[in-house]
Amino acid sequence: MQVTSLSLSCFRNYEKAVIEPDAGVTVFTGPNAQGKTNILEALHLCCLGKSHRTSRDEELIQWGKDTARVTVKTAQRDGTHEVAVILSRTQKKKKTVRIGLRQAERIGELLGHVCGVLFSPEDLQIVKEGPAERRRFMDMQLSQLRPAYFYALQRAVRTLNQRNALLKEIARNPSLLPTLDMWDEQLARVGAVICENRREAVDKLAQLARSAHLSLTGGREELNLRYVSQVADAQNVYEALLERLARARSEDLRRMTTTVGVHRDDIAITIDGREARTFASQGQQRSAVLSLKLAQLEWAGQESGEAPILMLDDVMSELDPNRRRQLIERIDRVQTFVTCTDLSDLAGAKQGAVYRVEKGELKRI
Repeated sequence: MQVTSLSLSCFRNYEKAVIEPDAGVTVFTGPNAQGKTNILEALHLCCLGKSHRTSRDEELIQWGKDTARVTVKTAQRDGTHEVAVILSRTQKKKKTVRIGLRQAERIGELLGHVCGVLFSPEDLQIVKEGPAERRRFMDMQLSQLRPAYFYALQRAVRTLNQRNALLKEIARNPSLLPTLDMWDEQLARVGAVICENRREAVDKLAQLARSAHLSLTGGREELNLRYVSQVADAQNVYEALLERLARARSEDLRRMTTTVGVHRDDIAITIDGREARTFASQGQQRSAVLSLKLAQLEWAGQESGEAPILMLDDVMSELDPNRRRQLIERIDRVQTFVTCTDLSDLAGAKQGAVYRVEKGELKRI
């Protein structure tokens, strides 16, 4: 897959911008706080329908404007694709997706038209923070590659919220207790879909990340990933979840919240058998995240049959020479969008197009 055009209208600090990226590496350089990351955010919006920096879409609309629009055109094996995401402050529908000339009925229809992997300094949170960050990492990747998974996630969130609301209501009205069985069944059914997809994905990523990490560290350290779930080893995940929900019912009623389910899953990340979150140095954690991203990139290509785009947001300056060299070697294989403050950070990479960014203005140099 290759992005052939990216256009922004009233998006963040861009009044209007049209970018025709190189098939290889396109670089956005300039001082901090000028709008470089906003370009990658716009691409990410067209990959997943949401920002990687905020959950508030109105923050993406330029100050003083009512609407913003991002349009991406791509060339793929099956022809050309065009997707657009329109955000509004004033319309009843705050976000609209267009695929070609057709308006999508659901955000999920966007998924798969533009597939990308983003690597930013904030990704260290995947290792450093709690399970929610690792679930988010996994869910974002699976949603891009398998739209059905995205819809399963949506159903799971709705079902979990409804079950939790019912648990609170039962405390006031015990006669509602029998209705809990229906929500247990629904939560187990959709949870089984999510668990089985996550389990398969972690197994694949573990192999690819281990190989990447061995290259990054010269074979000195071994990275391992393991899917952690209350039903990870179950042959019949649906039945296992139902059984656990039944066993946990008394506790759930007491606490008025659901204590069992895929919303508590995690990915254990270890280096040489030791938990990376607790025992790894900053450099080791950075290597682990880079390995995860490289694995994500390779797996996306294998899964979709199309090489995804790679987005690197000011990460080169954070890497030591060896890690930087390993990443640059992989840049040559996919279309890449890079932000940096100093072009010397990309020494050794073939820079196909370079844009200078200042105050939301782009100038090709």
